[in-house]
Amino acid sequence: MTELLKISLPDGSVREMEAGSTPGDVAAAIGPGLAKAAIAARVNGEVRDINRPFDGDAELALITSRDEAEALELARHDFAHVLAEAVQALWPGTQITFGPATDDGFYYDVKAPDTRDPFSVDDLPAIEEKMREIIKADKPLTREVWTRQQLIDKWVAEGETFKAEWAQELPEGEELTVYRSGGDWLDMCRGPHLASTGKLDPEAFKLMRVAGAYWRGDQANAQLTRIYGTGWLNKKQLNAHLMRLEEAGKRDHRKLGREMDLFHLQEEAHGSVFWHPKGYRIWRELEAYMRRKMDGAGYQEIKTPQVMDVRQWEQSGHWGKYAENMFAVPDIVPEVDEDGAAATPKIAADAQWMAIKPMNCPAHVLVFKQGITSYRELPIRLGEMGCCHRNEPHGALHGLMRVRQFTQDDAHIFCTEEQVVEEVRAFCRLADEVYQDFGFSYHVKLALRPGQRFGSDADWDKAEQELRDAVAEAGMANEEYGWEELPGEGAFYAPKLEWHLTDAIGRTWQVGTIQGDRVLPERLDANYVGEDGERHRPVMLHRAIFGSYERFIGILIEHFAGRLPVWLAPVQAVVATIVSDADEYGKEAVAKLEAAGIRVESDFRNEKINYKVREHSLAKVPHLLVVGMREAEEGTVAVRTLGEKEQRVMSLNDAIALLKDAATPPDLKS
Repeated sequence: MTELLKISLPDGSVREMEAGSTPGDVAAAIGPGLAKAAIAARVNGEVRDINRPFDGDAELALITSRDEAEALELARHDFAHVLAEAVQALWPGTQITFGPATDDGFYYDVKAPDTRDPFSVDDLPAIEEKMREIIKADKPLTREVWTRQQLIDKWVAEGETFKAEWAQELPEGEELTVYRSGGDWLDMCRGPHLASTGKLDPEAFKLMRVAGAYWRGDQANAQLTRIYGTGWLNKKQLNAHLMRLEEAGKRDHRKLGREMDLFHLQEEAHGSVFWHPKGYRIWRELEAYMRRKMDGAGYQEIKTPQVMDVRQWEQSGHWGKYAENMFAVPDIVPEVDEDGAAATPKIAADAQWMAIKPMNCPAHVLVFKQGITSYRELPIRLGEMGCCHRNEPHGALHGLMRVRQFTQDDAHIFCTEEQVVEEVRAFCRLADEVYQDFGFSYHVKLALRPGQRFGSDADWDKAEQELRDAVAEAGMANEEYGWEELPGEGAFYAPKLEWHLTDAIGRTWQVGTIQGDRVLPERLDANYVGEDGERHRPVMLHRAIFGSYERFIGILIEHFAGRLPVWLAPVQAVVATIVSDADEYGKEAVAKLEAAGIRVESDFRNEKINYKVREHSLAKVPHLLVVGMREAEEGTVAVRTLGEKEQRVMSLNDAIALLKDAATPPDLKS
């Protein structure tokens, strides 16, 4: 009698299938349309190939292109394999390593044969053409199970030294899989994959660039070439992505930062920003805004040291987790020669070590611990515009978005367990006010406990539920706010809520956060005296809204394409004269604007007015007030607003009122 498998479907129905059947067979049994649309399957919760036989009775959900996130992951994984196959077909002797899917595409690390130079962008058109040839050949992608020794033997025989090294480290007895592309190429891979290369759209990918990479990310190892591509389900998605990239290029904060004279970076201070007067004006306006919001929400601002003894970081647990990203300095006094030149410092074996702070939280605990705190004083909200340093690799640095020195709008709330939900709910409301003031929409995510963590499961259970409850009470645990839980993505000491902002061209940025921490108060022995007269541990809420000023300013520049709201613009208006005879009236206008608190500059140069308009438009000045002899005689100005085609002629007093209203920060308008 033939054995029948029971396959349970999402609608609650059960299909009986013969042993050896696949998800593809189930799709075909349901109907030809589904058989054509199904590209993979979720079997007992695991994504698998559509043609991989069932192991036994199973729960099945078929995946189609409508399941976009999963479909894209599969397609990009396949594009990466096709890329590796194409490179080896074009240049035999090329060694391949690994190539994962990414958020918008894929890459593969390869080593060119010794007979040629490393791959460059000049090779990309030929690789793309070969990839399309492989896709159009509709080569079946089939899964095979190999032994560890089979893999080692294959890679050694073919001179694939990187793959052989990796195979030798695989555990004995583990099921190891390879995928064949047709009958002539294979790669070591866990899968899953689409049924064949022909399931990919040959017009839905583009190779973007190449970069240097090291085997296993270690500079001591061989240098490889990383070939990046972007991959999508169809050409329409690809074109939309390329248009977004083009728009993003126009909005690049590094380019606009130069044009607007906001900041610069240079090798003498890797990863640290040199703020110019105009850029620092943006910073100061943001800082003043955030101070007003924090003052209104009951925070007390403090200032803590930049450098603390390493033993403090060991006690907090950060040294064990982040030491490689911290700047450590020996607590020594360098010797100086008689002529005043500093000798090379010698570090004694027993030298005391200090560390520049990568975050503010341990120092805030030390402030909280000064004196005896009563439960009546809680919650205590300590805020700091805290400058921190993290030793990011040079290759990871990116303008304002990833730096080594940064300043956070940081704060820590010390409260009782009974106060946690209300404090988090209040923070949700505060963050909402801030993001609305800047015109951002956002999603709220809950990052749950990681595998490696401090603290008991009971404490994690409690902390995670408190955050859930707070978001629910704030009315944000729903689809409107993109509510989602992210398993394994919490910090090592606490779960966290994350705010993911969406900018003007649809990109998302993780910015704000609040974390419910019971670990650090325990490790640093923070306590308060409860109503019962006994000592109790406070819960410590770590929170930020901007995240870091550097990154938030970079996001704002790109979100607004440099056209910042008037209240944030470093120069809010320029008075420009058409003829020199109007200079005196122009000076009078500048004086009145300054007296009204408007950040104004003058442009009385002997240049044509169209030249001045273009120059100040490039600098993203919100308002240009043009004056000639007619305006001087009538006491008017011609107002040209950035982004508007028509100018408006109005009295100088009306223009001042217009600019004064626009220059008022949003929190001061209510």
